[in-house]
Amino acid sequence: MRHFITLHDVKIKELHRILDLSATIKREFKNGERTPYLPGKTMAMIFEKQSLRTRVSFETGMFQLGGNSINLGDEAGFGKREATKDFSEVLSSMVDIVMIRSKQHKSITDFAKYSRCPVINGLTDKAHPCQALADVLTVREVFGGFKGLKLAWVGDANNVAVSLVRACAKLGVGVAVAAPQGFQFAEKDLKKIVGKETAPGFDLTLTDDPVKAVNDANIVTTDVWVSMGQEAEAEQRKAVFASYQVNAALMKKASKGAIFLHCLPARRGLEVTDEVIDSERSKVVQEAENRLHAQKGLLVWLLTEANRF
Repeated sequence: MRHFITLHDVKIKELHRILDLSATIKREFKNGERTPYLPGKTMAMIFEKQSLRTRVSFETGMFQLGGNSINLGDEAGFGKREATKDFSEVLSSMVDIVMIRSKQHKSITDFAKYSRCPVINGLTDKAHPCQALADVLTVREVFGGFKGLKLAWVGDANNVAVSLVRACAKLGVGVAVAAPQGFQFAEKDLKKIVGKETAPGFDLTLTDDPVKAVNDANIVTTDVWVSMGQEAEAEQRKAVFASYQVNAALMKKASKGAIFLHCLPARRGLEVTDEVIDSERSKVVQEAENRLHAQKGLLVWLLTEANRF
C-alpha cells in the first residue's frame, strides 16, 4: 500500500508525475472544466490541529474531483477510545483514503501501518509534505521548471523546511538554510532529511547568515518563528530570530526576479514585513491556492496510479 507521509514515499519521476497531474487539473479548472477523476471516492479527514488551508483545500479538492469527504472530529476518538490498530483497520475498510493532520508524526506512521487504504500526511511535527508540493508547483509555474534555481530558507529549520528541502533534493533545486545556532538541521539528521535520491543540481548549504543564504536566490521563503505548541517559547524565539526577518533590505540580496513564499499563516512584522509579503514579488496567495491543485494531483495519483498493482 502506497502512502504519502513524507517526500521519501515518492521517487523523483513520481514527484514529477504528481506535479504534471496537478498542473493539468489546475489548467482544466481554470478553463471551467471539473473532470470527475474520483467519482464515488470518499476521503476521511482527521484533525488534531487547527487548519484553514489544509481543511478547505482537501475538502474542496475531493468534491471538485467528483468524490466526497468526511471530517472526523473529536467524537471519533482518534488516539483515545481504542487501539490505533483497531481504529485504522475499521476506518480504512470504509473509505478510500485518509488524511491526518496530527500533533505527533508517530500517530500517522502507526495508523498507516494497519491501514487498508492510502494515508496522507496533512502535517505533523516532523513533516509537511503537502505544503512542499504546493511550494514547488508554484515555483514551476513562475520559473517554468527547476533547473538552475536556488531556494533560500530563512528562519527555524522546522517541519516545513524539512519537507521543502526533501522536495528540492528530488527536483535539483539548490537550497541554502539560514538559521541561528540551535535551530538549524542537526548534522546527524541531514542524510535522513535529504534522503538517498537526489537530482542533479541539488546542493545544500547551512549557515547562520541570512544575507549569505539569500544571495542570488531565486526563491526566498520563511515560516513563523513560533509554531503551534511552542507558545511558551514565544519571547525567547522572537529574540533569537530577530535578525532573521525577511524585509526589503534582505530581498534586495536575492536575484533579480526572485519571489517570496510563505506557507501561512504569517506573523506580519515578525518573520516578514508587510512591504515584502504584499509586494509583487510575493506569491503567497498563489502558493496557498496551489494547496488545492497540488493535493488534487496527489489524490488522483494515489487513487488511480500509485496503488494500481
